[in-house]
Amino acid sequence: MKRRAFLKNTAASSALLTLGGLSLSSFDTPDSISVKTKKLTILHTNDVHSHIDPFPATDPKNPNLGGIARRAAIIEKIRKEEENVLLLDAGDIFQGTPYFNYYGGELEFRLMSMLQYDVATMGNHDFDNGVDGFYAQLPHAKFDFVSANYDFKNTILNGLVKPYKIIHKDGIKIGIFGLGIELQGLVNKQLYKETVYNNPVEIAQDMTRILKQENNCDLIIALSHLGYKYPNNPEKICDVTVAQKTKDIDLIIGGHTHTFLDKPVIEKNIEGKEILINQVGCYGLNLGRIDFYFDKKNKATSNSGRSIIV
Repeated sequence: MKRRAFLKNTAASSALLTLGGLSLSSFDTPDSISVKTKKLTILHTNDVHSHIDPFPATDPKNPNLGGIARRAAIIEKIRKEEENVLLLDAGDIFQGTPYFNYYGGELEFRLMSMLQYDVATMGNHDFDNGVDGFYAQLPHAKFDFVSANYDFKNTILNGLVKPYKIIHKDGIKIGIFGLGIELQGLVNKQLYKETVYNNPVEIAQDMTRILKQENNCDLIIALSHLGYKYPNNPEKICDVTVAQKTKDIDLIIGGHTHTFLDKPVIEKNIEGKEILINQVGCYGLNLGRIDFYFDKKNKATSNSGRSIIV
């Protein structure tokens, strides 16, 4: 089929043109934190795997769920209700439907750009067309990719995927860095080429030092594609490991293990302070939402979170 005819005759084209979708359930802000001076709303996805359309009504597991047009409608509604919103993705944007096989990631990046994603990190499947294939689609991504523990200096991605990004919202300084899983054994070496994997815990410690001490960030977020945890392989580095062995991270938004969390999980960091971990499964079925509340000194004093069914 010709490219234009294919796009015109797919449900994906409706995602480009309309914002029809499901209504968002009410989200109640606790009375005890309603008096805080500033609020930051973080929306996030992970492991969407090229699922552009909703699942069909006949699907045995996820009938009538998901779809990027519905996600767009929910995000648009939240943006109208909240002043300070971030939209993030924790990787594995590619691979899973014919859209990726046909377009090579162009459609995914174009639609994410229309939804105005702010930052994403790379998952192992984002290398499925190689670093060259990923590079070829980057002009369609009007948002930034971050990955701190993948060293791309000897690849075509050198300088294009940064370790971290700092975003300012209503005077709040937010540092966001990326962490990726070991590619060896998951991805063919010919695809990731000279990309070097570095220890995520050590890199996370460096990132928090740079973001907290050198740049004075008020909130630090790790976009992770390490996996939530591995009960059968406790030595494998995961989000829980990073949370427990580092300091100054406030939130880990995870991916890779397709873990459906109804709300963020609380872990204790190396100093005994609380850190949030969240992940919303896969295929765009859910949208994560976490609200942080700040006092007059831009210190995060409380938070609340949930998973929104799309």
